Amino acid sequence: MQSFDSGPSDAVQALMLASRAFVALTARSLASVEGEITVPQFRTLVVLAVRGPQRSVDIADELRVNPSTGTRMLDRLIRKGLVRRTRSATDRRVVQVRLTPTGRSVVEQVLTLRRAELERLAAETADLWQPAVTEALTAFAQAVGEVSEHDWWLGWDAHRPDASESDEIEAAAT
Repeated sequence: MQSFDSGPSDAVQALMLASRAFVALTARSLASVEGEITVPQFRTLVVLAVRGPQRSVDIADELRVNPSTGTRMLDRLIRKGLVRRTRSATDRRVVQVRLTPTGRSVVEQVLTLRRAELERLAAETADLWQPAVTEALTAFAQAVGEVSEHDWWLGWDAHRPDASESDEIEAAAT
């Protein structure tokens, strides 16, 4: 195990290493689901799962990409049957993108696989998880703009379609 002196550059090196590890873990989780989904495409699915239907421009803004890049990515996700465009119920001029049941299932599968792997890794390194480490990682995630795990799941549950809406989405997709 490489040791780091305590300093900002060492912290950056440790974060770069952890970042690569998290991306690799996500890529492995994505590779195990049916169909080819990139990390940015998965991030889009997660945004829709947590925030509910969104306009294309809002998704592009969230992902910090150009609107045209966001639209192309959404077009690919639509072709894969993971999202679909719908008209807003409150303003018919507004077109939103929402997860299909298949898209929601992909998010659930990937998150389940990723959580299991993280639980295994945390158990293997349990003696290192001091409160300061957990607090530092939580503060880092918040600085990036990520919501807490509790709030994330609240958003996930809030935007879970009820049975009739799932049937309606499935029917529209076929």
